Amino acid sequence: MPNLPDVVLWSIPAFVLLAVLEMVSYRLRPDEDAAGYAAKDTATSMGMGLGSLFVDLVWKIPIVAIYTAVHELTPLRVPVLWWTIPLMLLAQDFFYYWQHRGHHVVRILWASHVVHHSSRRFNLSTALRQPWTGFTSWPFYLPMIALGVHPAAVAFCSSVSLVYQFWIHTERVDKLPRPFEYVLNTPSHHRVHHASQGGYLDRNFGGILIVWDRLFGSWVGETDRPVYGLTKNIETYNPLRVATHEYAAIARDLRAARDWRERAGRVLRGPGWQPALATPPAAPSAPAPADSPAPGPAAPEAAA
Repeated sequence: MPNLPDVVLWSIPAFVLLAVLEMVSYRLRPDEDAAGYAAKDTATSMGMGLGSLFVDLVWKIPIVAIYTAVHELTPLRVPVLWWTIPLMLLAQDFFYYWQHRGHHVVRILWASHVVHHSSRRFNLSTALRQPWTGFTSWPFYLPMIALGVHPAAVAFCSSVSLVYQFWIHTERVDKLPRPFEYVLNTPSHHRVHHASQGGYLDRNFGGILIVWDRLFGSWVGETDRPVYGLTKNIETYNPLRVATHEYAAIARDLRAARDWRERAGRVLRGPGWQPALATPPAAPSAPAPADSPAPGPAAPEAAA
């Protein structure tokens, strides 16, 4: 097994320090237009992040087992070398784009990812608001395993992507020079992704690179100031409810569904999907009585 560092674990002190510095910066130089920090919101984000570290240890057991089995079955092998690591990072970023996009357009996947979008604020602590049901992402990276990339290398690339995406959760950084904005995922691009306005919804899914969004038609530049949160915000700071509220909503919709087609739609279609309402057939018009006189020509209108 390749000996690769756990970059997320090593980055935790830097995450906390940078979040504290950003918090202090709002105290010293307030920005009336920025959402800034709120104690309960920040505590919830940090609680979700810490909880995800422990819960992920459980989810990783079956995922590692599946990845290991696939890796053993494939005859292909990609060595971990100085020149293959950038290629693996590029491949992981490509599959991350589709994983991220899939988690926005399939409701059962959105139920996991919605946690990350549930804050109405956008700051470095928001990056720590991670789901506790991360088991929904693993199928998207199976192609890398099947092509011979070691599971530990896939985990390393995913960790690098996660660490990179920490710094783009901020309103304190304006747009970067145009070449960076064209290629990389930046705070400006990610502010759009976290916004709840109609024109910004389901846009800018990239991890490290924004070029995938440009290639596949999901990129939108930041123009109007984003309004963060969900289209229907939740009124809770309870980490357990934040982690599970969309699963509970799916369960309620399944109980109220009229048939299996609707149940499938409630799970597999987009988060805002609604079943088509059946249109009742029009009542037939009553026939005219047989002895009624035939209608004659309309009387001419009076001249003006």
